[in-house]
This record gives sequence, structure tokens and C-alpha cells, in this order.
Amino acid sequence: MKPLLQIIIAAAGLTAFTLSTEKDFLSSNTGYARQQLNHMLKETATRDSLAFPRTTDAAGRMTTTSMYDWTPGFFPGSLWYSYEQTKDPAIYQQAIRWTEKLEPLKDFTQHHDLGFMMYCSYGNAYRITGNKAYRDILIQGARSLSTRFNPVTGSIKSWNAFKSWHGEQKYYYPVIIDNLMNLELLFFAAKETGDTSFRHIAVSHALQAMKNQIRPDYSSYHVVCYDTLTGKVLARETAQGYADNSTWARGQAWGIYGFTMIYRETKDPRFLKTATGMADWFLNSRNLPADKVPYWDFNAMQKGYTPGVRSYANQVTTKYRDVSAAAIVAAALFELSQYQTPAKGEQYRKTAIAMLHTLAGPAYKAPEGQNGNFMLMHSVGSIPHHTEIDVPLVYADYYFMEALQRYQATLK
Repeated sequence: MKPLLQIIIAAAGLTAFTLSTEKDFLSSNTGYARQQLNHMLKETATRDSLAFPRTTDAAGRMTTTSMYDWTPGFFPGSLWYSYEQTKDPAIYQQAIRWTEKLEPLKDFTQHHDLGFMMYCSYGNAYRITGNKAYRDILIQGARSLSTRFNPVTGSIKSWNAFKSWHGEQKYYYPVIIDNLMNLELLFFAAKETGDTSFRHIAVSHALQAMKNQIRPDYSSYHVVCYDTLTGKVLARETAQGYADNSTWARGQAWGIYGFTMIYRETKDPRFLKTATGMADWFLNSRNLPADKVPYWDFNAMQKGYTPGVRSYANQVTTKYRDVSAAAIVAAALFELSQYQTPAKGEQYRKTAIAMLHTLAGPAYKAPEGQNGNFMLMHSVGSIPHHTEIDVPLVYADYYFMEALQRYQATLK
């Protein structure tokens, strides 16, 4: 066994495991993922050809969305990871087919999620195949995303409008922390074309998010609303979290992952400090369960945190877990560990490996052929909107597969 592998396995506290058993763990889970994806492919064959898996209904059956929602890139992205992990030629063909359905999105400008939609699908496709047509589609997608940037706010507009949970107030330049994830598409386009405007937009947005969405203790606001005439912040609220001043678990996860990626692309130490601070806040929170799978909001039902009057969070008394947040954090920690001191990196790897084992355990991983053929159970979409509560979510599966992929890369 190589010394690095000994370090990783020892760091994980996996004293009962060897390199062989860890490789078996990965092989078992990548094989399981392929089986679930194959089941899902059979199910999708009976649906509209432009319907993309998203979650399940009350009866546990797969439900879908159109390509214009924010989530269609995750299913083809999962197929690409499955091909990369198993080399199954049938999965390869399906990954191409499902990716190429999304080509019209290269000209889509109606919301900010083109990074999720295009980079998780076409980005993985280009990385694996080297097909130049995919590169060109990604670059056009980056141009479309760039149209949502306003130099006055210094940010990319997320949604066209956001209605506060507190009443009838509407804001017309909301920026959500999730938007950090879309910047990877812009960094890609900048490197591929040499056009520095893509990088300028990405860095400007990241700096504004760091300034206005991250609290001094490295917890995060979900939504920041800007005045387009002055660039000033009009409000800091939540859309999918419990309260404006609470910390929505998946939002914190997006921040950890997003600022880690931004540091990779810029090597600006301010972004590494922010990613590290957000990760430490998440992992050290007294409200994080011992298995590191967070409740949907770190402050749900706590004193001093009050949902808006219209939010369904007022009606919820169960502290639901959000597996999607844990999967995102696990994937992020594998990368963030590379940018730390040896001791800190070891700590992050230990946590990421332990989280992966937890997610792959019976409490969260569905039996084969169940759960609408999604892999992970117990995620939360948006409790305030009374939607997708304690269900599987396609993006939880995607980041679970990405975390497996990143772990596998450390064991080679």
C-alpha cells in the first residue's frame, strides 16, 4: 500500500478497513449506481423523451421536469460519472443521448442555472470525450449566462423576481448563494477562449457574494437582493431556508463547494479562507448530527429564528434531514482537502470518507429498484414552498456519485 493511501484510510478512522475493502466499497457503490441508473433509464423510456428525472411523488414514483428547470443536467451528469466509473458502453451511449437533448439550453437566458444545466452534462461530456462540439456549446452557454450580469450590482441575477415570505414585497435583482456553482462554466469559457470578460464576471460575482452573503462567522444568507441603480443591498432573506437569519443547510453546502471551486480557478487566498471558514462552520456546528447529515436548516425551530408569515416552515415540526447537502459537502471536502496543511487536509479527507460511508449505508441509500430508482433517500427541496419534503432528489445522487469519483481518484 502506498503511504498516501495509508494516510487517507487511517485519517478516516476506518481502522477495520484496508485498501482492498475500500476499493470494494467503491466498486460496490458504483455498481449499485449503475443498476439504479439502468432501472431509471427503463422507466424514462415510457415517458416524454424530453422529461428529465427529478424526484418522486407521494406514491414513490419518479417525477420529471422539463429541460428548462434548473435540474436537467444532473441525470446526464450522473450517467457520465457512471460510465467513467464502470466503462459500461451502454451507459456511454445513454450519457451522449441525454446530454445532447440539452443543446437548446446554450441560448437560454431566463435564469441563472446554466452552470448546473450545462456544465454537469456537457462539461462532463467534453471532459470525458474531448468532443469539440460540446466545447462550443458550453462556450455559447457561458455567453448566455453572462447576459444576466449587471456591472452596477457586480453580480449575476439569479431569478427574475423574488417574493418575500414576509408579505407582498417583491425584489427584482435577487442573488442566491447557489449561483456560485454556475461560475465554473464561466471560468471554463475564459480558459477555452481567452476572453477575460467571462473571468471578470465570475470573480466579480464571487467577491460580491463573499462580501454580502457570508456572515462574519462564515454562516450564510440564502438570498441577497440588490438595487440596480445604486448596487446597494436592499434585503437579505431566505427562499428555501427556515428564517432570514438562519443557515439553510444546502445553501451552506453550495458555498463550501462554490468557493472551493473558485479558489481552484483563481488561487486567490480570500476564496480559500472563505471556503475553509464555511466548511469549519458546517462541521463544527453544535446543531450538526453526529453522522454529519444535516437537518435541512441548522436553526429550524430554534429561539430567535422566525419564518416569514407565508412560509410553510411555520407548519413543520419535524426536523427533516437533507441528504443532498451532505452529498455536496462530501464532494467538496475531497477537493478542499487538497488546499490545506497536511493536518487540516487529513481532517477533511477523514470527514469526507466517513460521510460517504454514511450516505452509502442503509439509513440513506435505497435498496436497489426502490425509491423511484434514485439512489439516496431523505432529501429536502423546499420546505417553505411545501415541496419535495423527505424525498430523493436527482442532484443528491449526482454529488454522491461525484464524491465517489473523487474518493476513487485518491486510491489510485
